[in-house]
Amino acid sequence: MPLGLRARRKARGAEAARLVPGEAGEGGGALPAGPAPAPAPAPAAAPARRLVFHAQLAHGSATGRVQEFASIRELYAQIARVFEIPPTEILFCTLNTPKIDMGKLLGGQLGLEDFIFAHVKGIRKEVNVYKSEDALGLTITDNGVGYAFIKRIKDGSTIDSVKTICVGDHIESINGENIVGWRHYEVAKRLKELKKEEVFTLKLVEPKKAFEIGPRSKAGKSSTEKIGTSRGTLRLRAKGPATVEEVPSEAKAKAIEKVDDLLELYMGIRDIDLATTMFEAGKDKRNPDEFAVALDETLGDFAFPDEFVFDVWGAIGDARHG
Repeated sequence: MPLGLRARRKARGAEAARLVPGEAGEGGGALPAGPAPAPAPAPAAAPARRLVFHAQLAHGSATGRVQEFASIRELYAQIARVFEIPPTEILFCTLNTPKIDMGKLLGGQLGLEDFIFAHVKGIRKEVNVYKSEDALGLTITDNGVGYAFIKRIKDGSTIDSVKTICVGDHIESINGENIVGWRHYEVAKRLKELKKEEVFTLKLVEPKKAFEIGPRSKAGKSSTEKIGTSRGTLRLRAKGPATVEEVPSEAKAKAIEKVDDLLELYMGIRDIDLATTMFEAGKDKRNPDEFAVALDETLGDFAFPDEFVFDVWGAIGDARHG
């Protein structure tokens, strides 16, 4: 069944008051005894809701329709099938814009009326960087299926001075070490471990760009007229079926954004889905110690520092108390 969603059956109650032999009818007399009427047949199941999303390749294409996916990996596979490209060509997706806008990245949630733009591999480049400072000024994220890429470059940083390195570039290798398949926090850790005052080499793949800027296809325009009007959101998970949920409240959204800011400050990564998971893990915990245990059980691979855990607990507590 598409998206793991099950159709709701309409509740159908029994008759409020069935007259039985010997009880009074509408005219006040007794009804004659007789066989009980046959039970009504069970209602037929309502048809399953089929969620269909529209998509284009960000550098330009006709509009395609994607459906029947329950994870980021399955979504990429469906997009690749529609546009007849290998799934490994897709670097990341943005929602409702073909631009490399890191504020519009597709993560673990997808609005029911969102229009998907897939950014595919473009030019490969090799860059030598002199690490003049301990911090490179990079924020790393990943697409959920093995490609880490640059989400932010801090103004005035070491990386900012290397103009061939851009936001959206996929990091393919560091000093000849292939890192395809690594999670964003692993890549960030590897970059932090590089020695200061030494040169290192990055192999990068930038997203393919359109040759010209102009109106997109008519199909694309007509399909995007109602973008962003739905209040529902499709939650994609690494394990288990996708579910349709309500858009989070303003207070919850602000708390999750704060947790994401703390991820960038302490870990050098941004991941709104990870921030959401951490918020959900901490919202019912009574103290930071319980929260730390919950994080260790579910996200132990990240090895979060104690100061980070305490600050995240504080951000969640602020949201919980309004």
